Amino acid sequence: MPVVAAFLYRHGQRVRPIAISEQAFCPSDRSEFVWIGLTEPCADELEALRQIYGLHPLAVEDSLKDDQRPKVDVFGDQLFVIGRTAHLCDGTIVYGQTAAFLGHSHIITVRQGSTRSHLPLREHLEGAPDLLGKGGDYVLHAVLDFIVDGYLPLMSALEEEVAAMEQRMLDTFLDRAEIARIFALRRDLLRFDRILGPMEEVARKLAKNDLPCIDAEARHYFRDVLDHVRRVEAMASGLRDLLTSVFEFSNLIEQQRTGAITRQLAAWAAILAVPTAIAGIYGMNFEHMPELGSAYGYPVTLVVILATCAALYWRFRRARWL
Repeated sequence: MPVVAAFLYRHGQRVRPIAISEQAFCPSDRSEFVWIGLTEPCADELEALRQIYGLHPLAVEDSLKDDQRPKVDVFGDQLFVIGRTAHLCDGTIVYGQTAAFLGHSHIITVRQGSTRSHLPLREHLEGAPDLLGKGGDYVLHAVLDFIVDGYLPLMSALEEEVAAMEQRMLDTFLDRAEIARIFALRRDLLRFDRILGPMEEVARKLAKNDLPCIDAEARHYFRDVLDHVRRVEAMASGLRDLLTSVFEFSNLIEQQRTGAITRQLAAWAAILAVPTAIAGIYGMNFEHMPELGSAYGYPVTLVVILATCAALYWRFRRARWL
């Protein structure tokens, strides 16, 4: 069933369930309103709500899709708001959508592709009747705050993964899979940033603009949502910079280690070149060569080889090549 919950509220208290085909007549003082929560409804069900509550056809059409940008639209005396949800699935950021129709005496929320139910949020608000009794605009604030707060566990999980990757980078070379993961995370964060920008604009409009169905006092609550979005934006920006740093430092460390190995190989090659050269010279099969008839030629040659190799080894150790 797409209808998760539909109730009439009076002075912050749940009065009774309401059918989506029923029109509730609420007083003008906003002491009563209807809150209907839907998840992935069909077009016919939203059409029924459109006729009862006077929803705009374009807003209904957008609420049936799951790839809309966050936005705030004004249709007469009603507001239409879209927020994007996000959660991690197998290390990838997956998006959903929550649309809200806000009128004088109703708020209708439509979830598409979102895994987080609003039932805990509804229970939380019903436990605070003073806030719930102020009207549907405070429910809209709670829904948006619920969406934005869902970004924080996502960012925390990614920060832990990047921190672990940073530690592995210091211990050993990053392999091909880890480098591919860095670029995948950067792509996900860039796409996430394209969601956060419009979400910030939504919160800013609700906090600062004079909009229908939004009480002046409620704008303070939307400012809090705006602060939360900016906090997540700062976390995402910092995480992108950290990923770039991990990749760059990994390259630098790899170059440093490669240079150290190259220096070690060059030093040992230089040391081994001494006995190789001397042995190669005296290994030539010529009849007349100096020192061939000397009784001390062999031990002297060994001493020269060992002394030269020891001197080279000491020199390379001082230069920290070995």
